[in-house]
Amino acid sequence: MAYNTAELEKKALAAIKSNKLVFIEEVVSFLPCDKTTFYAHKLNESNEIKRALDKNRIDGKASARRKWAESDNATLQIAYYKLLSSEEELRKLTGQYIDHSTGGEKLNRIEIIIQDGAKPVTSEDDIAEDIG
Repeated sequence: MAYNTAELEKKALAAIKSNKLVFIEEVVSFLPCDKTTFYAHKLNESNEIKRALDKNRIDGKASARRKWAESDNATLQIAYYKLLSSEEELRKLTGQYIDHSTGGEKLNRIEIIIQDGAKPVTSEDDIAEDIG
């Protein structure tokens, strides 16, 4: 069956709006075509579809944040505060802080040598020789 790209896009946009879809993979299930056809018509590259999905995603995030801010639930209030906090505030809120950066210093290269009897094994080539 031949599909009209403009018609499929129109149906996709209607499905996104009416079902508040946020992922491209969800859109296909609301269309009269299969995934292969959807991608063959390059609907995944449609700026209109991307904008509609982004709008729903942004609206969903804003709605969740509003609910968190107005909630009496301490867990939601802390999550909301963490979203708004600076790095320093976040470190203080988090009971544990681990700095994963090197602070600009070079990493030391560690070489591991596996000893096989009297002959040191220092590379994959040495292992291949021993096996072969």
